[in-house]
Amino acid sequence: MKELWTNLLQTVGLAWWVEIFTDNPRCTYYFGPFASASEAEAEKAGYIEDLEQEGAQGIKFAVKRCKPDNLTIYEEIADRPSRGGPAPIFSGQV
Repeated sequence: MKELWTNLLQTVGLAWWVEIFTDNPRCTYYFGPFASASEAEAEKAGYIEDLEQEGAQGIKFAVKRCKPDNLTIYEEIADRPSRGGPAPIFSGQV
């Protein structure tokens, strides 16, 4: 019954997820879905511990309602905005 409720919440975008960001590797991970924020909070320590054991660094987290399209998002170096890159098309125009 609990799984059915969680699936319903997920379908309508009201399920709770643990969102974890790491600096190294530069990733965002989603763990869930959960039927309540307290349930997600209770599980987050295990996910963080697993990532630490895998060598992840700079771990930050949030528990929130969302409906992620991807459970793991890797930020490629090429995807990072470069400093001093090309100016916007309209810059300098009056």
